[in-house]
Amino acid sequence: MDKKIFDKKSQQFLYEYLNNASPTSHEYSGQKIWLDYLKNYVDTTDSDPYGTCFGIINPKAKYKVAIEAHADEISWMVHYISDDGYLYVLRNGGMDAMIAPSKRVYIHTAKGKVDGVVGWTAIHLRRDAKDEAPQPKHIFIDCGCSSREEVEALGIHVGCVITYTHDLMELNNGKYFCGRAMDNGIGGFMIAQVARLLHENKQKLPFGLYIINSVQEEVGLRGAQMIAERIRPNVAIITDVSHDTTTPRINKQDNGDFACGKGPILTYGPAVHNKLLNHIIAVAEKENIPFQREAASRATGTDTDAFAYAAGGIPSALISLPLKYMHTTVEMAQRSDIINVIKLMYHSILSIENDHNFKYL
Repeated sequence: MDKKIFDKKSQQFLYEYLNNASPTSHEYSGQKIWLDYLKNYVDTTDSDPYGTCFGIINPKAKYKVAIEAHADEISWMVHYISDDGYLYVLRNGGMDAMIAPSKRVYIHTAKGKVDGVVGWTAIHLRRDAKDEAPQPKHIFIDCGCSSREEVEALGIHVGCVITYTHDLMELNNGKYFCGRAMDNGIGGFMIAQVARLLHENKQKLPFGLYIINSVQEEVGLRGAQMIAERIRPNVAIITDVSHDTTTPRINKQDNGDFACGKGPILTYGPAVHNKLLNHIIAVAEKENIPFQREAASRATGTDTDAFAYAAGGIPSALISLPLKYMHTTVEMAQRSDIINVIKLMYHSILSIENDHNFKYL
C-alpha cells in the first residue's frame, strides 16, 4: 500500500496540485486538477455553487459517510493602488505579515499571473532601535510599475489575489515535503488517495462515501458549512494539519507535544464525537498505525466544527497531519505521516458498518 500511495502517478498529481495556486474564494483551478484525478476512482463527481467539489462512491446509498479536507490556501488581496504604482494589501485568510518582506509573489489577474515582490526598506535606512515587527499595514507589492495606470495596464485591480511563488520540494532524500500550501493541499491529496486505494483494491462499501474538498476554510469554515447542509452525511471524518511543537521557540506546556514522524494527531474536544474518535483509535491500534493525541478547548478551528454542528448534528472526528511552520512558505510534513493518515482514514472507512449508529444513548 505504501508504494502505491507515492507511485509515479500519485507523485505527479501531488506536484501539479500543490504547485497550483488555490487562494480562498479562487480555488477553482486547483479544484479542476483535483476532480480530474479523483473522477477515475469514484462513481460520480459534483460541486456546489461556491466551488466545493466532491466525488461519490455508491451515490444511491441512503447512509452517507464523508471524508473531507479543505482546498483553499491563504493569500493577500489588493486593497489599494497608489499613484506611484505600489499595491497595498489585505489578508485573505491568516497571512503572516512577519514572513512577507522580500518574498516573490504572483498577482492573479484575468490576463494571467503577474510577477511582483514584497518590498522592504533596506537595513541601512532603518533605525534598529525603532524597528517594529512587520504588520499588514506595512506590506506593499512592487511589480515594476511607476504609476497606477501602468499597474492597471497589467490587468491588476483592487480585489486581485496574491500568492507566494514557493513550489513544492523534498528535503533529506524525500523524507519531508516542503512548500507554501501544504495547509491544506496535502489534505486534498490524502483523501483522493483514500478513494484511489478503495477503487484499486476493489473494496465494496455498504454505504455512500463522499470525498469532499471544501472551499473557504481559511476565512471561517464557510465551504464546509455549506456542503455539510447540502449533503447531510451520517458521519464525517475530517483531515487537516496541526502543529509540530518540537521546532525552536515553541512552548510545549502551552501548545502540546506533537512531532512529525510520530503519526497522525487525533483530537479530543466538544466538536469531536467520542464514539467515532474511539472507533478510529481502535482501528489505529489494530492496524499498528502510530498516532498522537491533542486536546482542543471549545473548538478545533477546522472544518470538523462546521460538520459537527450542521444538519442537527453530524458525528465528526479530526485526523490531523503534523506540520512544521504553518502559514509560511516552508510548511513541512513527513512522508511517513502522510502515509499513515491515508492508511488510518482508509481502514477507518472499511470498519464502518452500514447504518452504523454513533449515538451516545
